[in-house]
Amino acid sequence: MAGFQTPITIHQAIERINRNEFLLPAFQREFVWKPAQIEQLFDSLMQGYPISSMLFWKVKESTKADFRFYQFLKKYIEYHKIHNDTIATNGVNDFHAILDGQQRLTALYIGLCGSYAYKEYRRAYAYSEWSYPTRHLYLNISSEYTEDESDRKYKFLFLDKAVTQEQDIYIDNDEEKWFKVGTVLKLYKNDSLDDFADEHLLSRESKKLVKQLERVIHTGLNINYYEEDEQNPDKAVNIFVRINSGGTTLSFSDILMSIASWKQKDARTEINDLVDGIRAKGFNIDKDYILKSFLYLYHKDVRFKITSFKNDFINNIESNWENIRNSILSLYDLLKTFGLTDYTLTTNNATLPILYYIYHKNIFVDFSTKTIYKEDREIIKKWLLTILVRRTFGGQTDTVLSQSRKAFTVDIEKLKLETVNQFPSAEINKDIKKFIDIGDDYIEELLLTQKDSQYSFPILALLYPDMDYKNNNFHQDHLHPATIYNGITDKEKEIYGWRVYNSILNLQMLDANENMSKNAMSLKDWIEKETKNSDLKRFMDNHIIPQNIILELSNFTQYISARKILLVAKLKEILN
Repeated sequence: MAGFQTPITIHQAIERINRNEFLLPAFQREFVWKPAQIEQLFDSLMQGYPISSMLFWKVKESTKADFRFYQFLKKYIEYHKIHNDTIATNGVNDFHAILDGQQRLTALYIGLCGSYAYKEYRRAYAYSEWSYPTRHLYLNISSEYTEDESDRKYKFLFLDKAVTQEQDIYIDNDEEKWFKVGTVLKLYKNDSLDDFADEHLLSRESKKLVKQLERVIHTGLNINYYEEDEQNPDKAVNIFVRINSGGTTLSFSDILMSIASWKQKDARTEINDLVDGIRAKGFNIDKDYILKSFLYLYHKDVRFKITSFKNDFINNIESNWENIRNSILSLYDLLKTFGLTDYTLTTNNATLPILYYIYHKNIFVDFSTKTIYKEDREIIKKWLLTILVRRTFGGQTDTVLSQSRKAFTVDIEKLKLETVNQFPSAEINKDIKKFIDIGDDYIEELLLTQKDSQYSFPILALLYPDMDYKNNNFHQDHLHPATIYNGITDKEKEIYGWRVYNSILNLQMLDANENMSKNAMSLKDWIEKETKNSDLKRFMDNHIIPQNIILELSNFTQYISARKILLVAKLKEILN
């Protein structure tokens, strides 16, 4: 019967996790707690603080097939082992799915039975024990925190196993003893705390601390929970949404994956792997982006709605998954050739029209490298950079997405791509109602964009389209060098016009080797050096430098005014 149940001990909860009697529904978030949060949880328990009630859903035989379920994470490795393993529940007895309490239960499980590895400062991101040492939770049984030291009382810390050698008692360089928290499970089972204390020469106070931890884990009824037993998956999702609505924003994809299960593949694993694959290319996308791409590619309504993901739609996605996945991977390979990074790609949604094109045209294989697609790539690059600069996909993104797709379709079921020979940038822009002409005021504001900001790259890449962006062989360079501002404070910089000096008005995109050669050379001397044997007018035009202007630093105001006219005219032509 639904309602609050008899509380259980932490030890009983751990045993139920080990027996797969506690599982996680697919719509649960993944584990996100940091080591300090786990340490504080154990400290709270030792101090007798309540850790709030939990909400479990009793899943019975008839309901198991409606959801995917996952096991608890035992060995956490930052960036590398963060996804829970799926479990086939057809042979599992009735179990509880955790609707509220997953973070706390996982924290207890890792602290007592598992390990936590996070990256050491200034070490490689590639996984190794050196970069991500395995750490186990220990309790200092020689001393406690004072009120001045911490808001905690008990010293719980995750310690490197290479240092502790995973000993039950580790003695540090200060001769303080640390008790491996997981050891308390086997001591209670064997009823051997006295023998353990004698063997390790524990003082009376140290033994008291271990005994206190033992009571917390084995006899304290610390797991209070409400049980929901109605076999209605929609109700379970609704409960989960409501109890989590006040915390971190729910991911639509996490909820959906529990309902829209694929038949042959594990959707959650496939999507996680794709997200990780894009991360390896230097970009961060989330699962919601993947689901939005499904809607953009195949559904008449691009808005996130549970009702959109009906069986026929889900089956269509699964049957085309390999091509969708490969198209997304190809898309982000292409973005790298544009010189974009996760920092300068200010919205992933702007990439969806490009995805639609390369996917439905079936040209995703080597699209970023094949010569036959060169002209197409240039059209796409200019369109995307323009969209980023114009910030077209700001508010009302779903509306803009729906409008942008009209260039590809008669209706969502009838594509007109067979008559589209190149990426239809002009047609897309006509359909996007927000795509209106940009005036001088907006462009003048763009010109004050600061060096190395998120928007300086797309602006400069539009102004200097012929640079080698594919191999990341470019620098944002001050025409009048920045060295004149060396050694002064930020406040002094503002007084002496740093905002203009450090803006697009005084920036260019320069080949990396050329920039290193230029170094801190004055603008006048650099131009004289570079044009000794070349066409001065062409050089000045290519670098968008005003001619017939004195280029000494003392004439900076006139130089900026003249260059501003050139930049405004060029950006108006490009952006409109």
